[in-house]
Amino acid sequence: MTTSPQRPTSDVVTSRREGPVWVVTIHYPPVNALGVDVRRGLLAAIEAADHDAGIQAVLLLGAGRHFIAGADIREFGQPPQAPLLADVCNRIEACTKPVVAVIHGSALGGGLEVALAAHYRLALPGAQFALPEVTLGLLPGAGGTQRAPRLTGVEAALNLMLDGKPIGATKALALQLADRLDSGVDPVAAGLAYARELIVSRAPVRPTRDRQIAATDVPAARQALDAARAALGRQYRGLFSPARIIDAVQAVLDLPFDDGLRLERDAFLQCLDTPQRQALIHAFFAEREAAKVPEAGRAQPRTVNHAGIVGGGTMGAGIAVAMLDAGLPVMMVERDAPSLARGQANVAKVYDSQVKRGRLDAAERDRRLSLWSGATDYQALADADLVVEAVFEDMAVKAAVFAELDRVCKPGAVLASNTSYLDIDRLAAQVSRPQDVIGLHFFSPANVMKLLEIVVPDQVADEVVSTGFALARRLKKIAVRAGVCDGFIGNRMMAVYRQAADYLLADGASPYQIDQAVRHFGFPMGPYQIMDLAGGDIGWATRKRRAATRDPNLRYVPIADRLCERGWFGQKTGRGWYLYPDGSRSGQEDPEVLAIVDQERRKLGLTPRLFTEEDILRRYLAAMINEGANVVRQGIALRPLDVDVTMLYGYGFPRYRGGPMHYADQVGLDVILADIHAFAAQDPHFWQPSPLLVEQVERGGSFNDLNRPGQG
Repeated sequence: MTTSPQRPTSDVVTSRREGPVWVVTIHYPPVNALGVDVRRGLLAAIEAADHDAGIQAVLLLGAGRHFIAGADIREFGQPPQAPLLADVCNRIEACTKPVVAVIHGSALGGGLEVALAAHYRLALPGAQFALPEVTLGLLPGAGGTQRAPRLTGVEAALNLMLDGKPIGATKALALQLADRLDSGVDPVAAGLAYARELIVSRAPVRPTRDRQIAATDVPAARQALDAARAALGRQYRGLFSPARIIDAVQAVLDLPFDDGLRLERDAFLQCLDTPQRQALIHAFFAEREAAKVPEAGRAQPRTVNHAGIVGGGTMGAGIAVAMLDAGLPVMMVERDAPSLARGQANVAKVYDSQVKRGRLDAAERDRRLSLWSGATDYQALADADLVVEAVFEDMAVKAAVFAELDRVCKPGAVLASNTSYLDIDRLAAQVSRPQDVIGLHFFSPANVMKLLEIVVPDQVADEVVSTGFALARRLKKIAVRAGVCDGFIGNRMMAVYRQAADYLLADGASPYQIDQAVRHFGFPMGPYQIMDLAGGDIGWATRKRRAATRDPNLRYVPIADRLCERGWFGQKTGRGWYLYPDGSRSGQEDPEVLAIVDQERRKLGLTPRLFTEEDILRRYLAAMINEGANVVRQGIALRPLDVDVTMLYGYGFPRYRGGPMHYADQVGLDVILADIHAFAAQDPHFWQPSPLLVEQVERGGSFNDLNRPGQG
């Protein structure tokens, strides 16, 4: 056998001969992304193989842990450079020697499109296949919409592209995305063995473009396309790219391959030019930038091998499940045996539901539950590396818990509060180790919601903040650093834009009209639906807590209080802003609520006026954006992008709009400021423009300018 030394076809792609096999390896850490040098190197390597009469097969490999994990994010937003990935894929497919892609680790986006252009695909255990372009407002633009359906069939290809989530090697094999699943762990050895087998059997070149959907499968394929179109308004409401994906996949049935490629390219360029693509790219980068905080750069996280949770209610149980899912042993402490039993049952209920829905098998449920233990004595937390307090939202109750934690927890244990609003500095001041105290604000349900606000009090050690971010990564959460104030980032902002909604309600809009306008913008729920879901009593308790410090110059709208006084707390009582007959989760409009609204308007001396959907949204969003600017200016959020990430992952702001601060940049900060000035003519106390908004308008800047290091 002849083995040649590695020949660099570029700095990041090398080729070498292994007998009759041309081994092409991408070396572009960390994930072998398809940057321009990789594309050029692949093109040159295929050309070299085609012109070498001694080469009988080509092996495509990724060095390190991945095959190719998609596009190079450093090229996002830059002018395209030749060769385009579509041209590279076409050249791979046109190679006169069989091309084998060996897929280990990730084959995502353009990486999977490269594999689809190869003639044979070998998957190793743990390989992941995905076409996630829809999450960035795009579609596969290098032939993926034309090649994938030819291999998997139309319905499976649509699911892959519209869902965007990865599938494993076994499923890829079943869908014919992979031709073989190897049990080995060495991609070079497995790939060479497969390539030599193909050579011996004189396996032909198999261009994916030449495959056709069988005539007998066409009716089912068209049904799948029709079903996908019917689901657009329900599953992909407001999104641009899913409809383009369906159009491109339909071309597989209706057009020759090259015409389908042209249609795909046109659709890709349409998506590329939309505000949605810009917003989704912003969200993609913002999520990653949010983890870059000064404390994490200055200190390493502490080791967390054992966690404790105080409180087994809905929130405490959700946090426990999130930790158990991550493989962390959890000790739950409750005040008495019946409360602990309820906490254990709350945890088990989550897992039983997952088993019932087929998301988990019984053995895995039992394994995770085996990591849970409980006690009614705080001493059981003596060995915990991190403890999260998740008890009732009352400062005195939480302070009593922290006194016990201060007494029993070992030196260096992280003491965290899950408070939604309360002053973490006050809690820290009541223990002997304020440097160990931090806020970890989970969102309900804590095992599902992605956001984790990491609240940083004045005296906390850098390594404790770093530990919070490391824990978030372990729990697969999106972490945002927040300063200490009432409500931190998200709940502080929500209080203000919900207040704007209450003013709209008092001035003439109905709660159902407001909810509908907010849903039409892209939120999954409106503010009054959310109140019913969370429980009106929670907001009522907060309003009563704040009553003594309420600004007397601001209007107070007591309509929600009137509902709470009647015991109408939302879904859990069968009635709130909406009616929920027979335990229904879907609310019905309630004429009695509208009568109470009218009665309270008369008491306030208000004559109702008409509001359009645009009127509602302009006020609702201006209040949100303005308070976001205040949060940034006061240092509660480090950057506008932190506000965006908070609202995207914790409050349902539509991802395809990028977050409120990005949305404000797209609309124009001058437009937002002009709206606030106009609204201030009727209510100058509430509508006070943020100084940061005014400054950015005066300098002709954007909020995004403040996301860049050294700006502001």
